[in-house]
Amino acid sequence: MVAAYLSQAGFDATVVHTGPEAIEAAREQSPDVVILDLGLPGLDGIEVCRQIRTFSDCYILVVTARKDEIDTLIGLSVGADDYITKPFSVRELVARVQAVLRRPRTANAAPGPTRQPARQFGDLLVDSDAHEVRLGGDPVALTPTERDLLITLAARPTMAFSRRQLIDEIWGGGWVGDEHLVDVHIAHLRRKLGDDPDTARYVVTVRGIGYRMGKG
Repeated sequence: MVAAYLSQAGFDATVVHTGPEAIEAAREQSPDVVILDLGLPGLDGIEVCRQIRTFSDCYILVVTARKDEIDTLIGLSVGADDYITKPFSVRELVARVQAVLRRPRTANAAPGPTRQPARQFGDLLVDSDAHEVRLGGDPVALTPTERDLLITLAARPTMAFSRRQLIDEIWGGGWVGDEHLVDVHIAHLRRKLGDDPDTARYVVTVRGIGYRMGKG
């Protein structure tokens, strides 16, 4: 049913039925979005997500029937970008996919009319045009959502963003779900940057509001 709705919306959707098939399809077809049901047979869905993330920068939306599975995914930081539990509105899922595909997600995305300068925060470099993040000169391996969050914060470093504002920027204005998903991605981002939340240098918590960029 999901594939039919995606096709009606103009997307080219490929359906596979096992975990190994999902990994093979992701490797061979280089999709923009993977909708991954954790109930796939043949290989644990968490491992499928982890393996896809080793070679693909695609957007991964995990579908699960149980809230505790989302908690497990969040705790393991396997690289999923979004989560949705059954039962869900297929129209909502399609809307999320549409919002994602409106965003540039790679260094090869078409440039805007003017180049945005790379921004330096201490030893952290955020280059929004190249979609590149470096810490101490070394590239930082981030998921697309983690990178987009950091680029959004860095573009307006004096602004304190609420969760809702970040969701609108990253997932699109039509996104429906738990706003605390932002906290999850921020926690993973901080971990990769070695940023202690209590003494944050790069991503600072603004109590009662949300997050802003630190000075490094």
